[in-house]
Order: sequence, then structure tokens, then C-alpha cells
Amino acid sequence: MEHFTAKAVPGVDVAFNTEISQGVPEIFGVGEIVGVAIAGIVLVVVLGSLLAASFPIATAIIGVAIGAMATLSFSGVIQMASVTPFLGVMLGLAVGIDYALFILYRHRRQLLAGADVRESIGLANGTAGNAVVFAGSTVIVALLALNITGIPFLGLMGTAGAVSVLVAVLIAVSLTPALLGLAGMRILSRKARARATAASGAVEHPRRAARAETGPVATNGRAVRPMSTVRATVTMLVATVVLLVIAIPALSMRLGLPDGGSEAEDSTGYKAFTWSEEAFGAGSNAPLLVTAALPAGTAEADVQGLQLDVARELFSQDDVVAVAPVAVSEDRTLAAFQVIPAEGPNAVSTDRLVRDLRSLPPVDGDIDLGVAGAAAINIDISEGLADVLPIYLVVVVGLSFLIMVMVFRSLLVPLIATLGFVLSLFATYGAVTAVFQWGWLGGLFGVHNPGPILSFLPVILVGILFGLAMDYQLFLTTGMREAWAHGAAPRLAVAQGFRAGRTVVIAAAIIMISVFSGFITSEAVIIKSFGLGLGLGVLFDAFIVRMLLMPAIMHVLGGAAWWLPKWLDRIVPNVDVEGSALERRHPGHHG
Repeated sequence: MEHFTAKAVPGVDVAFNTEISQGVPEIFGVGEIVGVAIAGIVLVVVLGSLLAASFPIATAIIGVAIGAMATLSFSGVIQMASVTPFLGVMLGLAVGIDYALFILYRHRRQLLAGADVRESIGLANGTAGNAVVFAGSTVIVALLALNITGIPFLGLMGTAGAVSVLVAVLIAVSLTPALLGLAGMRILSRKARARATAASGAVEHPRRAARAETGPVATNGRAVRPMSTVRATVTMLVATVVLLVIAIPALSMRLGLPDGGSEAEDSTGYKAFTWSEEAFGAGSNAPLLVTAALPAGTAEADVQGLQLDVARELFSQDDVVAVAPVAVSEDRTLAAFQVIPAEGPNAVSTDRLVRDLRSLPPVDGDIDLGVAGAAAINIDISEGLADVLPIYLVVVVGLSFLIMVMVFRSLLVPLIATLGFVLSLFATYGAVTAVFQWGWLGGLFGVHNPGPILSFLPVILVGILFGLAMDYQLFLTTGMREAWAHGAAPRLAVAQGFRAGRTVVIAAAIIMISVFSGFITSEAVIIKSFGLGLGLGVLFDAFIVRMLLMPAIMHVLGGAAWWLPKWLDRIVPNVDVEGSALERRHPGHHG
């Protein structure tokens, strides 16, 4: 492209369409930097020092660099979509910060309660680190499951994203503890160090330190009381209704692939698209290639007549403005035609025209037609993804449900977690449809030409958001179960577990939303839709489902939430996600 743009021709403006001009999108711009800066502010507030706040960001950037380089290193031998590396960067950055935060937060609270530095690092990595491995594995499984869609580029995107998350997990449980060992007590502020020193003489074991400060029975001097049943019931109803209302636009969601008209108004792809539309009509951007299988043994003298018959049939269809013969194969068995539709590649009429052409009976009784071209291929991909979405949702949710039954040793808790995710997912679909398809708040999000939703966005959102939702579910519910297992009344256990886990989950969610929202400022509509979809998905799931709906339902259920049939209890393996057995076996633990 540089060869053509190097020498300008006086009086001539040149613009290249999206297929030619599109390359690897800018991965890190101003918006992304602002997102990371907001994440840094949250880390400083939660962790209390600049040094501690720098660790999650530093480890996440190292992980992203490794993951992105690993993905790009294969681009020379494997054909991949230009957006593939970007997905890994977005995911690796968000989960990398969060996973390091979970470990660091646990370690810091143990230090504040007087734990020894090295013992605290080991225990934090064996408990919170263990939970990070499980949480990351959930995301990885969901992303790898994209390969079951049967669409190669989508499976490759999922695999690249899974590699980036795997690197983030490995960095979190290896580099983070190493940095904490080097920093020692310096990750605490001077005041916090004084508190930790005063507390160290009264504590024998970091597990007691952790429980004293962050355990489900800890209240920091404030009494924890369960919410009222009336409040829980109202919260359930309001949260559910809000999510269902937001999900309404999803009922009219159309899938497609962005065309040049969706690109930034100052981009060369947008200029080429609009210039072509103004000069030659909207359909010039969506030419269809129609093939006609001619009868065997067709004589050369008969070819022109058969071409004319086919062209007449094609031109007689609604929304066709032009038909032109393109070529005939040397053996006279195949003829090709270019068909110009009345509207652009993402128009409803173009979609209908492709389906009408494919449903035509053989011309003259023995000439079968086929339809190809970029617009037709986009329709095929979108249709295939719409068909596979329910299957993918069932596979991912079903496998994760079985895993959660083992983790929480309950049937209702995984069911609550799963149904809550489905609610937040469809609310996300509804919000994305309202912005990108209906054009609501388009000016705010830079959507100047509403159109169909990116065809593979709904499937990608399922994989990523489900994994992240289960992360937050894990960190909140394990505290509730621990309190209940230690003898607290079921509804009190819900309040205690929620109090213990809410700070780190709120911080982690804000960080995720900040990082994802930074990508909304991208000029590429694909990246913009990813950023908005993931940001809203985390917002709905973390703050409405996990922080409001889930505790309310758990309160209403009471002890029934932890019910597991005896026969199932005997065969389900005991999965110790948060390392409780490690804490009990620790030499310094008493009782």
C-alpha cells in the first residue's frame, strides 16, 4: 500500500477498501493506557502502597508480552484473523492484573495480622494461588471449547486467548510470589508495617492471621448480620427485572460482519466504502458471485444463449440492479455472473436476496445455481455461528456446572451461579444490540453507522464472560461455605462470606471493566464491540448478579443451598480449591 500512497496524483484522492487496508489493529492506544491507569488507582486504594500496586500491572504486562509474542510467532505459518493477537492482549492484561491481585491481597492481609513474610507468601500462593489456577482453568476450558464451533478462525482466536490466560496464570503463581519475596515488608506502607509488627508477636500462624483479618467470621469490630428476608426478596425481583429489561433488544439481534461503513469516518476503509456507494450505488460494495453449472457437452454456440437465460432469471429477482456475465470455464461446464444487489452487504434485503437465489429451481430445468462472494460468505458465517451458539453454551455451561458441583459440594449453588450468568449474558447481548444495531448512545461510543452485531461476538462473550463470572462466584461462595462449615447459621454464613470476599471482588471487577473499556476507544469496530461487550458483561455479572442477586437467593434458600444427595456426596471427589487442607496441615496451625 505504501507504494501506491508514496506519490500523490494532483487532483486525485485515493482510498483503499477494508479488505486491502485492514491490518493488525492498534493494540495499545490512549484508551487502553487510561484503562490501565484506572486499574492502577484501584490497586493503590485496595493494597495501600505504590509498590504493591505496581506488581500486578508489571506481571500482567510481562504475561501479555509473552502471550502476544507467542501468538504472533505462529502468524507466519498459520493464517489467522488480524484481531486474533488483540484478543489475547485484552484478556491477558485483564486477568493478569486480577490474578496477581487475588494473591497479593491475601498475602497483604496476612502480613497485617502479623504473619511471617515467607510463610505468608507460601500460604497465599497455596490458597489464593490455588483458586487462581482453578479460575484460570475455567476461562481456558471455555476458550478452547470455541474449537467445537467448526469455524477455524474462531477456534484459533479461542486458542490464542487460552494461551494468553495460561501465561497469565503461570506468571501469577510464579513471578508474583518471587516479587513478594524480594519486596518483603516493603509492600506495606510505614503505618501498615507498624501495625504488622505489633500484631506479629500475638500470632503464631498466618492462617490465624488471615482468618483474624479476612476470614468469614471477621468483622473488624463490626457485627455482621444477615439481611432481612424482605430485602432479599425485593433484591432478587428488582435485579432479575432490571437484567431482563436490558436484555429485551437481544430479541431482535442480527449477526453479520462489519463493512467499511462501520469503520472510523476518517479511515481509508470508510472513505472507499462511501465513495463507491455514492458513485455506483450501495450494492457496489456487496457484489455477489453466482455460478451456473452448464449441462455436460454444451456446444460453444449454445453458451451465449444459456448465459442470457441465466442472466434474465437473476435480473428478475427483487433487489437486483445489475447482472453481468464474468467468465465461462474452458470445458464449458461452469459460467460465472456478477450480481449487484440494491443495498449494501449488511442490509436485510441483501440477506434475503442471497437466500432467494439459493432457493431458485434449476434454470431451464438443468442449470443449477450457486451463490458466493463476500456478502454471501458473511451470511453463511453468521448463520453458522447463530446455529452453534446454543450448542456451545450448553457444552461450556454443562461442563462448568459439573465442576462447580465438585467445588461447592452442592446442586443449588452451581445452578444459581449458572442461571445468574445466563441472565447477565443476555443483558449484555441486549445492551450491545441497543448500541451497535439500534444506535442508542452511538455518539458516546463512536458508533456512527449502526448495523448487525459482529457475528462471532456472542460466542466469544459466552466463553470469556462465563469464565470470569465463575471467578467471582468462587471467591464469594467459598467464604460462605467456609463460614457455614464452621457452624455459622446458613443466612449468617452468607453475610459473613460476602463481607469477607466483597472488597477483592469489587476491586477485581472494577479493574476488568477499566481495562476492557479502554478498548472502546479503538477505531476498529471489531475491537470497540469486544471492549463494550466484555466491559458491560463484567459490570452486569459482578455488580448485579454476584453482589446482589446471588447473595439474596442464597439468603432465601438458607441451609437448602448446600444440599447434596448422600449418594452423590459419596461419589463426588473433594476438590479443595482454596487450599483448606494445606492450612490444616500447616505445622503452626492449632485446632
